[in-house]
Amino acid sequence: MSAAAIHITPVPRYLADRSSPEDEHYVFAYTITIDNQSDETVTLISRRWLITDANGKRIEVEGSGVVGEQPTIAAGDTYTYTSGVSLETPVGVMEGFYLLRHHDGSEFEASIAPFRLAQPNLIN
Repeated sequence: MSAAAIHITPVPRYLADRSSPEDEHYVFAYTITIDNQSDETVTLISRRWLITDANGKRIEVEGSGVVGEQPTIAAGDTYTYTSGVSLETPVGVMEGFYLLRHHDGSEFEASIAPFRLAQPNLIN
């Protein structure tokens, strides 16, 4: 199976009630849906994010699983979770990959295409 059989869909949103633009603190939530379109069960082992704000500041985040879990996603199933990130600018970009493991122990990376974090109505 190739990583192409794992479809990752991010849906970001700005959290105005948790942000303080006057303090250069912008909070975003993102909901990720991982769709296993393969015919094999996989387990999400770890993640790696590269987060870049509008000033070019880059933050790398690595860790085991997602939101405290290492979910097993059966063939044809989806797994959805929500997490968050804060930036010093009202716009940023996230991208990265998940490390997934087959039941036979082999591992592969599923890339997460860049997606934009943006305070709404920033440009009128």
